[in-house]
Amino acid sequence: MVGVLAATAGLWVTFAAWLIWQWGGPDVTGPVADFGSVVIGAAGTLCNLIARRALRTSDARRTAALLAVALACWTAGDLAWAFSAQVFGRAPFPSVADIGYLLFYVALCAALLTLPAAASVHLQARLILDGVIVAGSLFVILWAAGLADLAHRADGRGWAFAISLAYPLADLVLLTIALLIVSAAPVRRRAVPAGITMAVVMYTVADGAFVYLDVHGGYLSGVWVDIVWAAGLSALGVITVIALRHEHESSPATTEPSRWTLWMPYVPLTFATICVAISPASMAMLVAALAVVAAIAGRQFLVADENRRLMKTLAEQARRDPLTGLVNRFMFRGLLASALLVARRSGRPVAVLSIDLDDFKSINDSLGHAAGDTVLMAVARRLGQSVDPEVVVARLGGDEFAVLVVDPDRMLDGVISRIVDSFNDPFPADGHDVLVRASIGVTTADHVEAADADDVLKHADIAMYSAKRNGGGVRRYAADMQRAEHERIDGDRFIQRRRRTGNRHLAAQLRHAIGHGELGVLYQPQVRVATGQVSAVEVLVRWNHPERGILRPDEFLPLARHNDLMGALTDEVLRMAVADVADWQGHGLHMPFAVNLFPPSLGDHRLPEHVAAILAAGELDGSRLTIEITEDVLLANEPAAREVLGMLRDKGTRVAIDDFGSGYAGLQYLRTLPVDEVKLDRHLIAPMTTDQRADAIVAAMIGLSHSLGLNCVAEGVEDAAVVERLEALGCDVMQGYICGPPVTAQHFLHAHRPHLAARENTPAEADLSPHYVPPPARQAT
Repeated sequence: MVGVLAATAGLWVTFAAWLIWQWGGPDVTGPVADFGSVVIGAAGTLCNLIARRALRTSDARRTAALLAVALACWTAGDLAWAFSAQVFGRAPFPSVADIGYLLFYVALCAALLTLPAAASVHLQARLILDGVIVAGSLFVILWAAGLADLAHRADGRGWAFAISLAYPLADLVLLTIALLIVSAAPVRRRAVPAGITMAVVMYTVADGAFVYLDVHGGYLSGVWVDIVWAAGLSALGVITVIALRHEHESSPATTEPSRWTLWMPYVPLTFATICVAISPASMAMLVAALAVVAAIAGRQFLVADENRRLMKTLAEQARRDPLTGLVNRFMFRGLLASALLVARRSGRPVAVLSIDLDDFKSINDSLGHAAGDTVLMAVARRLGQSVDPEVVVARLGGDEFAVLVVDPDRMLDGVISRIVDSFNDPFPADGHDVLVRASIGVTTADHVEAADADDVLKHADIAMYSAKRNGGGVRRYAADMQRAEHERIDGDRFIQRRRRTGNRHLAAQLRHAIGHGELGVLYQPQVRVATGQVSAVEVLVRWNHPERGILRPDEFLPLARHNDLMGALTDEVLRMAVADVADWQGHGLHMPFAVNLFPPSLGDHRLPEHVAAILAAGELDGSRLTIEITEDVLLANEPAAREVLGMLRDKGTRVAIDDFGSGYAGLQYLRTLPVDEVKLDRHLIAPMTTDQRADAIVAAMIGLSHSLGLNCVAEGVEDAAVVERLEALGCDVMQGYICGPPVTAQHFLHAHRPHLAARENTPAEADLSPHYVPPPARQAT
């Protein structure tokens, strides 16, 4: 393929050089011009035929085939001209060659209209009419500007002059269509129409020059016009084929026209109207004007018809669920209301089924929302196949469907049975077979009961929820269900009200605790695996609640997050930790410490300066602090988090990823974030000695951390066997109850002061609760 393209381009270069430098004189350049054009056209045809076999999409193959037909027609015309001029010694105009030349324009126009940006029939017709409007308007303008004088100089060769004018007019039509397609196509889809446009521009220039030369003494083979014609042939054979090879990789085409393309045909039309008004009347101008008026009328008809179709489509979309194509809630309610109206008049009952998919959320959570959408579409298809044509199936929203049966006495039992059976086979979802069950509620309304469509839907929903509470299946509505549902709803509301009231009270207490020094911190040692020496401590916040006792972070952090207290809580924890570590430093204990950073602190660009100020107040260097972050801190705004972490590290603060291995994006963060340390999740560490997969994962993570130059900390270490395994794997640091429980600052200082000869036993966290006294409130400095 590449060789053919190169040969075609090489032929044109040789052809152009021959004619420019007139090698051999007029006796040689004439035959070279005539037969050389035939060879170049044949090469371009061959390029498109070969490309057609290599292209992957049917649209691209169709375009290549039509381009090959167009070039073949032109080549046939060139061959007829060459034989007439070089073999028979005369080349009459017009001649049989013009048949091939004019068919070339028809085939090239068809090729343009097969491009994805001109896919619809309406758009194709509009493009052709736009081309006629532009070409006709320009003809009127040119006729008034001097083309009429050229026609008078044709000396009785009116037919020949008309044929010669057909070429530039056809060029203008094609050029207009090509430009409109280029503007309507996405950027990555513009290569083919741009290549064709380039070729049409060359033909327009050459054909215009041919008309001029034909009027002023005749055209002779071997002039520069032949070079331009041959350039157009080469462009269609080389540039367009190269672009076609990449069409299947492009984004989907759009057929939405830009605003300027809608008005572009009317620009030359305005000037043509002025020319008609001020120029003397002539038959040629009248015919052109009538053709333009007819094209405008056709274009307006197409626009009106397209608007009508769009309005119909929009109205249909307003009644349909976009995912499944089923009737939506709005339309279903209207159909149900109409059916109830008929029921009042005829006495024929109406039945409604409310269908809800059981545990559908688990499909979205485990397989993703795309798989969930696939299941919903499959459910919709099966429901539609399970019922008769007169039965209405709707998707009300989410995983809830509804069915309307207007003759339940005859078909309701069969409809229910077939719908239940439709859930027996699993549904395909993203390469998995998913078994889905449904809870179905059924209600029937006759002419006496049928008061309102909303009431009927509500009854069907009550029956469906009754079925769901009883493990699925089918339940028919009964009046006692409504009483039970009201009682259940009232009970749920009471529980939710109490929960909201309790949360508001607890949030107020937490706000008071943060502002009045009622929070405390404990310190858990981090020990080097190889030496057993304490290398740092992790700061753990606790709330000594006056009624509930000591609360762990997971018991009040969600409340703090919901009530916008996380910033104040982070400040309080950091201030207490800095005060304690500074106190240790005064007693000769220089201990690095780690503090968890809670969301949304990491999105605050003022955080690094704020942390530096707190450390400076305790006369601590930034290198003593390690900020521990988890994925929930990062997910909201990773770019901002990356910037803030970089600013923290610039001030010497270290960064650790906590609970590494518990989320889905940890590896991505290792690549993108400025991290110094990785803390392996306790759920991976605990089963190491009994689970080979857990052991292999931990080994891989330790190796990965070291290869990235990161410190590796194992959390949740509680037995000696795990310690031995971590040491064998080369883990740097461990943390857990085997290293020491979380203790108060005083206990930690007493156990780890350098002048103490031996460590004393320290009470575990559980033992601290009866004796726990929060540290005194500290004022910010």
